[in-house]
Amino acid sequence: MIARVPSRLALTVLLAAGIAVAASACAPSPAPAPTMPGDGGTTETVAPVDPSASPGPEETGNAVDPATVTCENLIGPDLVTELTDQGWTARKDPFVIGDTELPDGTACTWGDFDNTTGDDLLLFGWSPITAEEAATVQTSLEAEGWIAEDGSEGLYVTEDPAQAIAVDEDGYGMTYLFGDGWVMVSDTKQGLILIERPGA
Repeated sequence: MIARVPSRLALTVLLAAGIAVAASACAPSPAPAPTMPGDGGTTETVAPVDPSASPGPEETGNAVDPATVTCENLIGPDLVTELTDQGWTARKDPFVIGDTELPDGTACTWGDFDNTTGDDLLLFGWSPITAEEAATVQTSLEAEGWIAEDGSEGLYVTEDPAQAIAVDEDGYGMTYLFGDGWVMVSDTKQGLILIERPGA
């Protein structure tokens, strides 16, 4: 599991706020935070991106071809520059949901991998997915306690906040967003707005 701490989004707040402000004029309010019974004793809250923004994909009009997705073009160039300027690099990993690997997907973990004590990491991922695959993994996630919510962008499936290592301002930890033929993931629901969805 990816280690996450509250400071890991601090460097993206200004960039994300700019993205969110541009999108918020026509975006609906975010879904309410999921509530689950639990001890609530260990969940941390990370820095917010923008509470008025819908945590959906960023559509810039300069969409990446789904066949040429990389860690460097899955998020905006300003964010890539911000991350690399502080010595962060991207590690490309298989896109896996539970026991299902999506071989055409791209999952990117950004961090300072030369610093063995650092545990600030960001996760961004996107993959094509069939309707059958989506139904299978959604059912599997929900059986493990993940929470499904319909949204204007598609179906959000987020981890039980009582089990999350860290959550965003609205109480969401790691979240998948399932659309028509695609799925995205980030370590928080609000982190999804930093992904420039391929083909959008």
